[in-house]
Amino acid sequence: MNIHKRFIVQFFIQLILVFIIFFFILLSICMIIGFSISKVEVTEDLSKADSTYFSNRITIHGKKVTFDDELKQLVKNQNGWLLVLTTNGEVIGAYNALENVPSHFKESELAALMLQNSSFPVEYSHWKLNEADPQPQLLLFGRKNSETSLLNEVRSDVDWKKHHLSLSATTLQQIDKEEAWVQLINSSGKVLEGYGTDKEGITYTNQDLQTLSESAQDSVAAFFDADTEQTIIVGIHDSGPTSLNESLFNKSILIIFIVLFFLLLTGSFWYARKFGVPLITLMKWIQNLGSGLYEQPLDLHQRPIMLNKKGKLKRQYRLYKDLITTLVQLTETLQQNKTQRRKMTQTREEWISGLSHDLKTPLASISGYAQMLESENYSWTERETREFALIIAEKSGYMMELLEDLTLTYRLRNQALPIVKEEVDINEFIRRTIIHHINDPANSSMEFIFHPQNGTALASIDIKWFQRIIDNLIANAIQYNPSGTTITVSISSIDRHLMIITIEDNGIGMDNETLDKLFLRYYRGTNTSHSGSGTGLGMAITKQLVQLHGGSINVKSSPQKGTTVRIILPV
Repeated sequence: MNIHKRFIVQFFIQLILVFIIFFFILLSICMIIGFSISKVEVTEDLSKADSTYFSNRITIHGKKVTFDDELKQLVKNQNGWLLVLTTNGEVIGAYNALENVPSHFKESELAALMLQNSSFPVEYSHWKLNEADPQPQLLLFGRKNSETSLLNEVRSDVDWKKHHLSLSATTLQQIDKEEAWVQLINSSGKVLEGYGTDKEGITYTNQDLQTLSESAQDSVAAFFDADTEQTIIVGIHDSGPTSLNESLFNKSILIIFIVLFFLLLTGSFWYARKFGVPLITLMKWIQNLGSGLYEQPLDLHQRPIMLNKKGKLKRQYRLYKDLITTLVQLTETLQQNKTQRRKMTQTREEWISGLSHDLKTPLASISGYAQMLESENYSWTERETREFALIIAEKSGYMMELLEDLTLTYRLRNQALPIVKEEVDINEFIRRTIIHHINDPANSSMEFIFHPQNGTALASIDIKWFQRIIDNLIANAIQYNPSGTTITVSISSIDRHLMIITIEDNGIGMDNETLDKLFLRYYRGTNTSHSGSGTGLGMAITKQLVQLHGGSINVKSSPQKGTTVRIILPV
C-alpha cells in the first residue's frame, strides 16, 4: 500500500470516528436542549405543560390535594390559580384561587371555562390527572387576561362621539402599572388619540395591523364600535425576557461550536508534522496584522520566509497559494487604511477643536454678562439689562442650535430618524416657504424669484424634514451673500418620474476647496467665532435628509459667479 492509499484510508477512518463521536455528542446536546426548552416554557407559561408534569407535582389522597412548593411558586409568579375537580365538578383542591370561585361546577360552567374564547377576561387551561384511574380528576389553571380586562376598563371611559379616550385617573394608573398603551383609531386606520405610545397621527395599513397582532413584544386586544366605526387597541408590553428559549438555543449552539473546535484542534495535532510549519507561518503573519505590523513574516536575512531566492513560493506553501494571495491583498489594504486613519484622526481632532471653540465663545459671553448683572458695584439701566439679556438669549439659542444639529446628524448617520411621507404639492410648499423668507425684515435686501412647474407637482415627502432641507439651502443663499443678491428657485420634472428643485443665486460663489468639503460635518468657509455663521452641520444634515427621501443633491459654484444647488427627488 503506497503512501497515497494509506493517507486515504487513515483519513477515512478518522472521519468515521469523528462522525460517530459528533453524532453522539449532538444527540446528547439535542436531548438536553429539548428538556431545557420544555422546562423554560413551563416556567414562562404553565399552560404549556403536559399532564405528566402536574401528576408528578400534585398528590391526591381521596379528597385531599397537596401541591408541591415548586408548582406553587410557578403559579404565584404567573398570577394564576389551580383548581382540582372530580368528575362530577366538585372542587377538592385549590391554590391561590379567587374568592368568588365556587366549590362546585356544573357541566355548563365547565364547558364555558374550557371552550371560552380569547375575549374573556379570565382564561383557563385544563388537564386530566391520573388518567389510568376509572374516575380521573380534572385540573384547571386559570389566570387573568390582562389586556382584555384593561380593554373593558378603557371601553367605559371612551367618548365615541368626540373621538376622545377620556381615561379616568384609575384607568391611567392601571395602564402605567401594566406598562401598557392605548390607541383610538378611525375606520381608515388613522390613530386619533393614544396613551403610553408615541405613534400618534400615524395611519395603520392592513399589513401593519397584521404585524401588530403577531407581535411577540406586546399582548394586544381590540374592540370595534359598530356605531362610530372606531376601534380601541390595547397592548401590554412583555416585561420579561424576550426569549429564554432563544437564549438556551444560542448557548447550545455555542457548546456545539466548542465541541467542533475541540475536534478540529485534535485533528490539527494529528497532522501537525505535515501542515504545522506553513500554518504557524500564516498564523504569525495574521498575528503581525493584528498587532499593526503590515508586512509578511521575515527570516533572519529580512527576506520573506515563504519565498525562495527567485521570489517564488516555496514548495511547502504552494498548497496555500490562494490564501497567501488574499493575505497579500489584505496586508496592502490594511496599510492603506492605516494611512487613512491617520488622516481621519487629524480631521477629528480639528473637528473637536472647532466644536469646543464654538461652545466656549458663547459660554464666555453668557458668563461675562451674567457676572456683570450679578455685580453689586454697578446699577444697570433697564435698557442695558435688556441688551445683556438679548445677547445671552442669542448665545444660548446658538448653542442650542449647535447641539440639536449635532444630535440630528448622528441620528441620520445611524439611520435612527424615522420619516413619515405624504403626497404634497411641491409648488405650493416651496411658494409658502419663499413667502416666509420674503416677509422676514432681515431679508429685505434680497430679491427672490420663483418659477413653479406647470400644473401640479406632487411628490411624497416628510413635511417637517423637507422643510428643513429647503430652509437650510435658502438660508445659506441669504447668509453668505451680500445685499442685492437675487435668489431664484425653480421646479421642473424629468419623464414624470423625477422632480428637480433648483436654488440658484448670483452671489459671491465658492472656490473648489470649499465646494469639495461642503458636505463634510462641521466644515465652514467663514470664521467660526461669529455666531451668525451657523453650526457647520447644515449642509451635512441637508445631504443626509435628501438621501433619506431617496434623492440626491448636487452643488455647482464658481467665485463671483454665484451658486446653483440642484435636488433630484423620485416622484
